[in-house]
Amino acid sequence: MTDGVERLIEGRRLSPVQQRIAHYLSENLPDAIFLSSVELAERAGVSQPSVTRFAMALGFAGYPEFRHALRPLVVGGEGAADPLRSRPDGGSGGVHSLLEMIDREIRNLTAVRERLAGGAPPFGPAGGLPGRIQGLGTALAACEPLPVLGLRVSSGLVMTFAYYARRIHPDVRPLVHGGSELTDGLHAARRAGSEWLLAVVLPRYPAEAVHALEYAAKLGLRTAVITDRAEVPFPADVVLPAPVGERPVCDSHAAPLTIAMLLLEAMAEAAPLRTRARLEEHERMTGQTGVFLQP
Repeated sequence: MTDGVERLIEGRRLSPVQQRIAHYLSENLPDAIFLSSVELAERAGVSQPSVTRFAMALGFAGYPEFRHALRPLVVGGEGAADPLRSRPDGGSGGVHSLLEMIDREIRNLTAVRERLAGGAPPFGPAGGLPGRIQGLGTALAACEPLPVLGLRVSSGLVMTFAYYARRIHPDVRPLVHGGSELTDGLHAARRAGSEWLLAVVLPRYPAEAVHALEYAAKLGLRTAVITDRAEVPFPADVVLPAPVGERPVCDSHAAPLTIAMLLLEAMAEAAPLRTRARLEEHERMTGQTGVFLQP
């Protein structure tokens, strides 16, 4: 890993501040690839603009592109031997650029898999469908009603989760609109007996979603959050991180979606009899009402 970092900075004249960043990366690369520029700056003892200037000094358009180039050094896979391949000035656009986007998603998913398989924080050290996801799945399966929060870009993932969760859980309440409607929804869920709030908070973090988490805690709800990194600037009792594919136009959320589906499987496993009964009932209903076209 250190050799890869040294390749990136080879031949570059770095300032003392930039050398400090490079040294931190060499010593802490497995953790550093999940840090934001602000978090890396804090860990290395420099300013956030210094981190951005460091990435640009190495030939990257910005910090997100630099972080993507570091990930293969940790998770392996195609491109691990040559982190320079991700530089904007090191390859052609067109098809190559599209394939690189897919490669980045594969690396994000591989990073999640490695954490799960190794029982690494935040998922371990318990075995099975690793500790934290399995334990949270059990808690959410027993939580009635189950409020699920996601605003702005996170709302799509929440609605996908809620669509499937309603097949196995009796009362799932997606909260995808802000304002007083969001406050009412949280209050109503707590009053009806809910003990947990599941939230999806993906970058950029909406301030209203953060305020909702704070309000949920005041109501006495425990909070579990699917997000892009382990250390987040908002309150949460349980954090399930999954890297986001950062791009100039639109991010890609393959890894967070995978975490959500793993959590759904854990919920199903926690209540097998109810899951089986509800799935059978759903199949009868769709067959009787002609919801789907027959193949």
